[in-house]
Amino acid sequence: METTSTDTQETVNQVYEYAANQLVNGGRSAAEVEQLLQDRGLDAASAGIVVSNLQAQIKDAKNSQAKKDMLYGALWCVGGTALTIADVGFIFWGAIIFGGIQFFKGVANLK
Repeated sequence: METTSTDTQETVNQVYEYAANQLVNGGRSAAEVEQLLQDRGLDAASAGIVVSNLQAQIKDAKNSQAKKDMLYGALWCVGGTALTIADVGFIFWGAIIFGGIQFFKGVANLK
């Protein structure tokens, strides 16, 4: 029986899904995941490629979230400060502090 490209792609997707699950949800290190993939029959070079690709995707996702935290934090902080300065009768401490915390959380998570 011949292996079709659909079967091959499905296998690749399963390998990536398994490895991603181990990295993200399983709390395993990259070396551990590479070893798990090799134990499941993948050669060392392919296991290394899978893990490095996933690490790059995870880093990109974390950077994207950090940038969003910085943007929304800055908006909350600046908005709260602007409304306070506009003297509408309130001091918007919550928005200012929340925004500052969220902004610096984003800065700390940006790699």
